[in-house]
Amino acid sequence: MRGVRHKIARKDSWSHESTVVSVGSVTTALLLAEPEPSTRGYLERHLAADGFEVLGAGAGSEALTLAEVARPDLVLLDETLPEAGGLELCRQLREGQPGRTWNREVPVILLAENGDPVDRVRAFDRGVDDYVAKPFHYEELLARIRAILRRVAPPAGERLEAGEITIDRPTRRVTVRGERVALAGKEYELLLELASDPERVFTKEELLRDVWGFRSHARTRTLDSHASRLRRKLSHAQREYVVNEWGVGYRLLGD
Repeated sequence: MRGVRHKIARKDSWSHESTVVSVGSVTTALLLAEPEPSTRGYLERHLAADGFEVLGAGAGSEALTLAEVARPDLVLLDETLPEAGGLELCRQLREGQPGRTWNREVPVILLAENGDPVDRVRAFDRGVDDYVAKPFHYEELLARIRAILRRVAPPAGERLEAGEITIDRPTRRVTVRGERVALAGKEYELLLELASDPERVFTKEELLRDVWGFRSHARTRTLDSHASRLRRKLSHAQREYVVNEWGVGYRLLGD
């Protein structure tokens, strides 16, 4: 098989001991963009045996569609993909396309034809996270996948998720369906408060106290204006956010 040291007997001897790779109760999804069916099938079988959900693609357009629909946790790109090679596909993943959304920061491993230093540098400049030259041992590829996933996984309690919204506390980074959303200081703090219990209705008094520090009831439109701006910035999502419960307050998730 082209460029892969399969060592199937060795792999099969311990694959039954594999454990599911997950964050919480969600299995880690890998997008495998590999044009050669035999190599793709081999990697799909063994990655699945090691606990991953594997999404196979044989061409660049198919890989982009899966990246948009399935939101994989990591992408494996073969350098020789038809339509768009692995490097070009990585560039498109990083830069995005008009009218399409996917996680532009998804980790990418390039499966390359050679280990030339110049090619490695070019790949990293295009946004690749790791570079694996052929031929490679499956066990090495698996170790690199797991190392990257450990590196990008936030520590427990440092990331909040509500619907399609992800909030990374250490970096104050907010994304909706993988797309970065720029928020002003109080907009971020309001979102963080609402996301702490996304289906609960927070009263206006609670929000003014906890986000703005008001210690007594005050007639102000500050909360309403910030909530309106926050709602607009999240409006490209497929559901309603920052719902106004008239006369009471706000909750993050709509019905």
